[in-house]
Amino acid sequence: MIKLFKVKEKQRELAENANGKSPIKKQSAGELRLHKDISELNLHKTCTMAFPNGKDDLMKFEVTIRPDEGYYRGGTFVFSFQISSIYPHEAPKVKCKTKVYHPNIDLEGNVCLNILREDWKPVLNINTIIYGLFHLFTEPNHEDPLNQDAAAVLRDNPKLFESNVRRAMTGGYMGQTFFPRCI
Repeated sequence: MIKLFKVKEKQRELAENANGKSPIKKQSAGELRLHKDISELNLHKTCTMAFPNGKDDLMKFEVTIRPDEGYYRGGTFVFSFQISSIYPHEAPKVKCKTKVYHPNIDLEGNVCLNILREDWKPVLNINTIIYGLFHLFTEPNHEDPLNQDAAAVLRDNPKLFESNVRRAMTGGYMGQTFFPRCI
């Protein structure tokens, strides 16, 4: 019978005595799964990923989406991702860092995407989330809004909605709210 405690103890000793090098940091299950997700990414041609804290901190990263169709064509939208150590059992925390006039993204950057809330399942992955975010820009949903005003305009007057999106993306005011240029 293998004595697991002896094996673990020996591994810890080897890590601590690795020729004066610092001990190897043990990765959480969430980090291991995230590493797998990132290695299997199949990003849309208009999406990029960056690690502001370097490749040593995979649990915090940014995704930039530049839609090439729809109302938001030509814009640049940055999302921050924060992954917990219990990922994939808990959905990532995703915020839009770009202020945007959108029915499914509020002015604080909160994102209304069902797979980030009630429909999250551990079988979903980062690729699925990025695809969902991209889809929000190609087909905004007025039926499940965070920004009620934008949703009402999209539902009642799509031409005015398109005009409002363009005005916000080129840098301008929508009511009392200023939107920095993102195009």
